[in-house]
Amino acid sequence: MASRHVSQVIGCTPGDVYEFAADPANLPRWAAGLANSAVTVDGDRLLAESPMGQVTVRFVPHNDLGVLDHDVTLPSGTVVNNPVRVLSHPNGAEILFTVRQIELSADEFERDLDMVAEDLRRLKELLEAQ
Repeated sequence: MASRHVSQVIGCTPGDVYEFAADPANLPRWAAGLANSAVTVDGDRLLAESPMGQVTVRFVPHNDLGVLDHDVTLPSGTVVNNPVRVLSHPNGAEILFTVRQIELSADEFERDLDMVAEDLRRLKELLEAQ
């Protein structure tokens, strides 16, 4: 199984990036690969309609470390762990997302990498426009 890191520098404080990205209500605004409509909160789970079908998402608890790791349960039942960090950067913040090749062909993996990169670019645009 391959893993690759996708990152984006954002001209905002790490705290602002973390708070925006951690808010389930904001996911459909920037994370189209995960949620393409409103997210339903069910206890510690988020239920979202994604391009793959309905997924269940569990984020790590809110923290001061910039950790946005989350497990996504796919419609197939496979659970994918997604490590995500918001780091300090000389130009503001950098968000780093580790993409893992689970149940994906090489072409599908490249498509997922492109989707994550696009999601992070959208996050940058939204935050820098505020």
